[in-house]
Amino acid sequence: MNTEKIIPVEAHPLEPFLPANAVLLMLGSFPPQKKRWSMDFFYPNLQNDMWRIFGIIFFSDKDYFLHPDKKSFDKERIIKFLNEKGIALYDTASAVRRLQDNASDKFLDIVEPTDINLLLKQLPNCRAIVTTGQKATDTLRQQLEVAEPPIGGKSPFEYADRILYLYRMPSSSRAYPLKIEKKAETYQLIFKDLGLI
Repeated sequence: MNTEKIIPVEAHPLEPFLPANAVLLMLGSFPPQKKRWSMDFFYPNLQNDMWRIFGIIFFSDKDYFLHPDKKSFDKERIIKFLNEKGIALYDTASAVRRLQDNASDKFLDIVEPTDINLLLKQLPNCRAIVTTGQKATDTLRQQLEVAEPPIGGKSPFEYADRILYLYRMPSSSRAYPLKIEKKAETYQLIFKDLGLI
């Protein structure tokens, strides 16, 4: 008798967030399990520092995107900000199997990669893509012909007769061993390059 556990396939729980004016597309790997969410949007886990990094860069306040009780992120405030700045969000995987009961990229088996070309077709003003981790970078590079940039660096690539840049950023997960202030310094380079700050 085969007692091997069958791991279910999880479809991405969110629609791509694609403001019409987006100049930047940020791609992670895949959201954490719902039990870890503090809001119904990207980077929902309170243990993930993405929105604190944004708070530091744009408002000199790591708690800017938190509700006053600090128990959840303020989805409406985040969406308003992203629409104003022209920042799109999604992930490089549309369906995965979690090989262990956690959000670690190391244990994500990508069943269906996201169609990156389809996202870019909907973002005519996009000038750059950011990947926030190794799994996201590897998955994206299977679809686009672009050299892997070093962490904190960028590589140019051609897409539909225009030049875009791929930025490779450190993971915003606390599992990635770098102080939040250093992560913010690294991420800030993108926003300066794109004239968003």
